[in-house]
Amino acid sequence: MWRKRAMVVAVMAWAATGAAARPDVARTYATTITRDEWGIPHVHGHSDADAVYGMIYAQAEDDFPRIETNYLTNLGRLAEAEGESAVWSDLRQRLFIDPVTLRADYAKSPPWLQALMTAWADALNIYLADHPGVHPKVLTHFEPWMALCFSEGSIGGDIERVPLGPLEALLWRQTGRHSRRPVVPRAARIEWHRHRAQADPRRPRFAAD
Repeated sequence: MWRKRAMVVAVMAWAATGAAARPDVARTYATTITRDEWGIPHVHGHSDADAVYGMIYAQAEDDFPRIETNYLTNLGRLAEAEGESAVWSDLRQRLFIDPVTLRADYAKSPPWLQALMTAWADALNIYLADHPGVHPKVLTHFEPWMALCFSEGSIGGDIERVPLGPLEALLWRQTGRHSRRPVVPRAARIEWHRHRAQADPRRPRFAAD
């Protein structure tokens, strides 16, 4: 038997009481999510934004950890969750995806596209607010511009084919016979570890430019 659930969600300004904050602009999504006998969601909405909201909310219900990991990877922030071992893959990703550029691209996007990205972010933020038992590793709040880090397409920008070894060698410099330290741009260092700076005083320290 199919399980049908209608979601009419009014997103209003409120004070966040948990890890995730609801958006601070009033929005309404009229979405119907129907799960069939196999649990597969079928999403219907009155507008494209309604459909995006329902699709992403259902995806979060199915596997939020995968969503978070995918976006940490594509935003070049995986080291915030997995530690120093992911620093070099983060740096490689930052050579390809620039959050500053993504924010600017979002600001220049037409209103209809901004509405879809906003619905995407709202769905994830409201999912987290609705499920306080879900504990994100890093991304406790999603912003609409983040959706653009996948805008190159699933078969484009195969950045993982770029080996990490030469990149790591380029940014390490010898400071002594038995010691060395990486030279990583200050802005990238701050962005990578800003969420871990206070929580983990043992985090790796990088040389300034």
